[in-house]
Amino acid sequence: MRKETITLNITLDENNVCEKIHWDATQKPEPGLEQAKAISLAIWDGWGKGTLKIDLWTKEMEVMEMKRFCIETISGLADTIRIATGDEVMAMEMENICKRMQDRLEAEVKQMQQIG
Repeated sequence: MRKETITLNITLDENNVCEKIHWDATQKPEPGLEQAKAISLAIWDGWGKGTLKIDLWTKEMEVMEMKRFCIETISGLADTIRIATGDEVMAMEMENICKRMQDRLEAEVKQMQQIG
C-alpha cells in the first residue's frame, strides 16, 4: 500500500492572525516547502455526516486575489462533482455561478482601473 503525505505549516502572529502558510506534499514535483497566501481545506466526516472546514489566508492576501481564489475553488468543485458523481447538471450550475462571479470581478477591476 502506498501512502502520501500533505504537510501544512502555519505561522501566526501574536494575535493569532495568519502570517505565513507553507505546504509540502509527497507527490509535488519539486521537494521542499512552498509558500501560499491562502488555503481552503474541506474534510467529509463520515461518522458525523458533515463537512469539517478550515479557511486561512495571510495578511498579504489581497481582496481581488481572495475573490479569484474563491471563484477557482468553486470551479474546481464543479469538476469534482462531475467526476465523482457524473452529475453534469449540478456541475454546469456551479460553472454558471463561477461565470457570473468572474464577470462581476472583471467589472470591478475595470472600475478600479478607471478610478485609479
